[in-house]
Amino acid sequence: MTAPVTTTGSVPYATLLSFTRYVGRTGPRKASFVGGLRKQRESGHGFNPHGQLVKALKADIQFRTGGTYLNAVVDQVNPRWKPLYESVVPGALRYLESLETPVEVTPTRDALCMVGSLPVKINPHFGLRYPDGRGEAVRLHFDEDPPQEEAATAALFLMSRHMDLVLPNASPVLVDLRRGDVLRPSGLKAAETERWLAGEAAAFSAMWAS
Repeated sequence: MTAPVTTTGSVPYATLLSFTRYVGRTGPRKASFVGGLRKQRESGHGFNPHGQLVKALKADIQFRTGGTYLNAVVDQVNPRWKPLYESVVPGALRYLESLETPVEVTPTRDALCMVGSLPVKINPHFGLRYPDGRGEAVRLHFDEDPPQEEAATAALFLMSRHMDLVLPNASPVLVDLRRGDVLRPSGLKAAETERWLAGEAAAFSAMWAS
């Protein structure tokens, strides 16, 4: 999605991924990240290399094929991305094995929320629904390093806050896909987290404008 452009430049805007990556950074790395994000947004460039992997994972969950699609996609993807897929698929298989069965893949809806005055797009990768009615909105973490605590807290809190829009009667999970680990909300203090994220959003917008 491309941010709107005004006569004074693009309007600050973030996806859940970009905002949580920003939150997980410190010091000058925050400003350089926001500057790079703004340039990418205004140029219209950007490519998601993980699309085929997400489709394969969803297919293995839905059809209960035990990793058939995940193993196959390594050889189907563009050779440029094959090393990436080879590094991620083993953890994805561990996550697949950890899921309770039976479970069905279910669609989620994106939600555009305000964090302070910053629009942030909440966009899980997919949803899961269990026979007892429980649901999970799943956000995948593909990075080589595990998600930092601040980034995981922000992602889980923002998904929780908008779960009625994203996937009713569900809870959020963040899957560290390279390691197959599943993170869930634990002991979040809503008011304190809200204030912290509003401050981070204000700083993001200020860096974007500068």
